[in-house]
Amino acid sequence: MRSSRDRPRLRPRGGAVVFESGLVSIGHGGAGFAFDNEGPSHRVWLEPFALAADLVTNGDWLGFIADGGYARPELWLSDGWATVKAEAWTAPLYWRRDGDDWTVLSLTGRAPVDPTAPVRHVSFYEADAYARWAGKRLPSEAEWEHAATTAPDAFSNLSGEVWQWTSSAYAPYPGFQPTPGTAAEYNGKFMANQMVLRGGAFATPPGHDRVTYRNFFYPQQRWAFMGLRLAEDAPRGRTSFIEDAQTAAFRRDLVQGLSRDQKAVPPKWFYDAEGSRLFEEITALPEYYPTRQETALLRDRAAALTADFGPEAVLVEFGSGASEKTRILLDAAPDLGAYVPLDISETALLDAVARLSADYPALRVQPVLGDFEHLSPLPDDLPQGRRIGFFPGSTIGNLEPEEAVRFLASARRMLGEGALFILGVDLVKDPATLVAAYDDSRGVTAAFNLNLLVRANAELDADFDLDAFAHRAVWNPDHSRMEMHLQALRQTAARVGDRAFTFMAGETLHTESSRKFTPDSVEALAKESGWCMAGFEVSPEPRVALALLRG
Repeated sequence: MRSSRDRPRLRPRGGAVVFESGLVSIGHGGAGFAFDNEGPSHRVWLEPFALAADLVTNGDWLGFIADGGYARPELWLSDGWATVKAEAWTAPLYWRRDGDDWTVLSLTGRAPVDPTAPVRHVSFYEADAYARWAGKRLPSEAEWEHAATTAPDAFSNLSGEVWQWTSSAYAPYPGFQPTPGTAAEYNGKFMANQMVLRGGAFATPPGHDRVTYRNFFYPQQRWAFMGLRLAEDAPRGRTSFIEDAQTAAFRRDLVQGLSRDQKAVPPKWFYDAEGSRLFEEITALPEYYPTRQETALLRDRAAALTADFGPEAVLVEFGSGASEKTRILLDAAPDLGAYVPLDISETALLDAVARLSADYPALRVQPVLGDFEHLSPLPDDLPQGRRIGFFPGSTIGNLEPEEAVRFLASARRMLGEGALFILGVDLVKDPATLVAAYDDSRGVTAAFNLNLLVRANAELDADFDLDAFAHRAVWNPDHSRMEMHLQALRQTAARVGDRAFTFMAGETLHTESSRKFTPDSVEALAKESGWCMAGFEVSPEPRVALALLRG
């Protein structure tokens, strides 16, 4: 049996594949061996559906846990909720929470949960609850088999990773006849109270991962290598449409956020091409001091900040964007071994890498496409010098306190022992200065905020009435943060795909929080996430700061 470290996991495809309605054939009907429960071949009518190209990951599941998934009875089937309470489930089997971190017992021992790996050891009840939380559903076994038969190359890990739960009860196919003799005991007598899984796990013996193979377990069981991929109903006439991974994630976050009592969406979705352009314009506004003050502080303190980098160091920037501030550190550390920009926007990454490669031809630039809230290990072939994290722009303030701790702790694990971290923070100051920075007189920030809805209309088949919303920026002293909202000027409704959402007059969509800090709150944040604060550089008024953390 192979270990979890050497299984042949396929790269994610992203998005979902849509199939048109029709009469399809499923089940084993040809030559070669198959178990009796795989046949006979028969026809099934399918309505239009979409099947996720990729399996649900541990990172996805962490979001479910963080949102109270195991404590919300409305997400669970009645028997499932009874099982959750009776067995005190709070996470997949073999997971354990150690402080703010999760570990999992694998075939090679206990290890940190890998957010990029497909989730394993979840029951049908958990898979069904997660699908409901995500606004999707589990596929029927007919949908799964039809997709796997007609478009296998569009999916990652159809087999070889985890068995995948379906919504289908384990029952005989039309015309099923058990194998004569004692073998009849094997399948026919189990056709009650169990659910079907499809695919095959990394530990599945060769020949037992046929596309027609029907695995079956009781809905509460989760000791086997069980996972899931999501399905949903789809509009007609969109056969073989594939939604890219970023668009699918944007859709999921927006739908989930609009379903909450306080409607909200993560601020990372501001940054399409137009959003990035508008933000660059914001940074040049006289009211918007953070970029100007932080850039000046970086220039003034660059030599001190880079003094302990050492030879062949690797600079990792989280949410790198255009990498403009990074140039100050690159100029101050000419013996840097490599620069690793990490960003959710592929366009921003490619543009930044092209410019940096032209201006710093001797520097190794190795971009990583990804979300800094779900970090993966660094590439293995980087230089062996000290790792330095760089997180400027007061972006840490956009995260909720527990998210900020989780991110910094994850970054510490990624960077390793002896790492440094340069963290940019905005400091608490008078509310008038803060509000002006987030509600400029030219209306650029308002356009930036509203562009989120423009993007949703363009990319997600949404129909927000742009004239029905106005930009609002408010100081929240209880949480020490600036907040940006889009406020409905009148009652209005919007659709995102096939989901409808109503806004009452005055209701808001919370688009961004920007927490402001004090030296004490930064030190507490560092300590809670496993760092110690080794330096704290403060700019002139309006004050921002750069904290130097040591791992």
